[in-house]
Amino acid sequence: MISKNISSLLFCFFLLSCAPQDSEIEIPKTSQVENLIEHSKEFERKVYSYDTPGGKIHVAIGFGIANSIMVEGDTGNIIIDSSDSTYEAEEIYELFKQKNSNPIKAIIYTHNHGDHTFGTAYYLTTQKERPKIIAHKSTDYYMQRILGIINPIISTRSTRMFGTALPEDDVINVGIGKSLNISKSPFGYVSPDTTFEDELKINIAGINIELYHAPGETNDQLFVWLPNHKSLMPGDNIYKTFPNLYTIRGTTHRDVMGWVSSLDHMRSFNSEYVFPSHTKPIIGSVVISDTLTLYRDAIQFVHDQTVRLMNQGFYPDQIIQLVELPEPIKKSPFLNEFYGTVRWSVKSIFNGYLGWFNGNPAELDPLSRKDEAQKFANLAGGEEALFLAFQNAVNDKEMQWALELSDRLMALNYSIAEVESLRREALLYIGARSSNPNKRNYFLSSALELNNNFVSFSETERTVEGVKEISIDTIFSILSVRLNPEKVVNKNMNVCFYFSSGLRKTISIRNQVAAISNQINDPCAIKVKSTEFNFKMAISGLANPVMAMASGDLEVDGSNKEFLQFLTYFR
Repeated sequence: MISKNISSLLFCFFLLSCAPQDSEIEIPKTSQVENLIEHSKEFERKVYSYDTPGGKIHVAIGFGIANSIMVEGDTGNIIIDSSDSTYEAEEIYELFKQKNSNPIKAIIYTHNHGDHTFGTAYYLTTQKERPKIIAHKSTDYYMQRILGIINPIISTRSTRMFGTALPEDDVINVGIGKSLNISKSPFGYVSPDTTFEDELKINIAGINIELYHAPGETNDQLFVWLPNHKSLMPGDNIYKTFPNLYTIRGTTHRDVMGWVSSLDHMRSFNSEYVFPSHTKPIIGSVVISDTLTLYRDAIQFVHDQTVRLMNQGFYPDQIIQLVELPEPIKKSPFLNEFYGTVRWSVKSIFNGYLGWFNGNPAELDPLSRKDEAQKFANLAGGEEALFLAFQNAVNDKEMQWALELSDRLMALNYSIAEVESLRREALLYIGARSSNPNKRNYFLSSALELNNNFVSFSETERTVEGVKEISIDTIFSILSVRLNPEKVVNKNMNVCFYFSSGLRKTISIRNQVAAISNQINDPCAIKVKSTEFNFKMAISGLANPVMAMASGDLEVDGSNKEFLQFLTYFR
């Protein structure tokens, strides 16, 4: 039984994308999303080719969320962003090879997101000489973070936001691309071998390449400038929709004024071509200059007005009612709210400066969810009266109000089956009518989860190659946050790990925490000797810990049973 528990220890370890488990959903059709349907023209599935002053550039659009770009060189080519899966990378590269079959000499990551990096493993299997993999120095750090301690919740929320569990025909698009396809193939991220901090100028296959750190949608974002090609690859710092200054799947705070500065840096180049990592290229120096200027001004406007109003004492929910983009900005096709929104951005900017407390003393230490719900029900005349109000809200199509009432009824555990059924109806109603695909997909996916036969979102296939890319430090960080404190009440012990690489680690169980140390802390109740790879295989469930001990891949100095019991503390 213990070994079975261990094999599922990190069940969501590679939960990078999900698919439904025998669940169905019938989404109502509505004419209120015609503008979102029209926006799908940005993702016409094809490879676009351009003859720039410095040579040919090809852009694969519509194969997944992110574009993949190939620049032709003298003796080889470079890839900028490798797509969201090895499945997509294979399909794209077959088309790229029809344009130019020279070997791939380098792959550049504009940032750490999986839709830009998870196709890389495919290229390593097709090239005789391993391509150079280039990124900002912090890219792997952020990737390890995504794959590590917050992986399960980020994966679940990403599945909702991108609609990867919804029927394919019901996903209109995801705002910046047609669809996310990570689940179609195993994890394909490969760590960069060439990194830089501020800028890097390099020549690869006769292509003069300039890379600049440009924080924006991510802290590790970079942009690519090809001076001979007069071409700019801005990554995710501009695309044809309002920017995701905050993403509802969850993220570290995005420095919006850093984003503005990065756009100003891009504006300093006289670009004739801009190849975003999402949506179609922008051609012509005048159009590019005007578009970059308007885009950066929109971001600064939302930032400045949020700060102005929060300095006047307004709360976030009040500020979102007061900030409205100026007409010239609002009318730009580059600033339709098909990805980010002004209201979500306002909340994120407020939180970035002042944190979660909005300043209202009534909300500093509020009632528990259940206590608030009970008092709310009492005010309404009892739980039955609250439920009747909920039913009326659904019947009257006041669906946001219905969702808020359902929260109270669920906190009270009142008539759960009926409440969830009506809540599902409200989610479907709002989601089907939302022209913001993030909101649409999140609501529709949340409705899917309320199906009677829904179990969970399934995990993406775990692979040996994927395990290799997870650092040993990430493994121990995951263990730390997976500790179940109820299993270690009054327990004090050191478990020491000796790796063949020379690395030493100790997990000290004390005060119901797992403290991680990069040295041996005697006395060791259990000593474990292994290679880093064998240990990662056992912890990820790709190798059975019992079999690993039997074969000698894991050597335990102490009781094998005690070590297996120790691992069960981290479920």
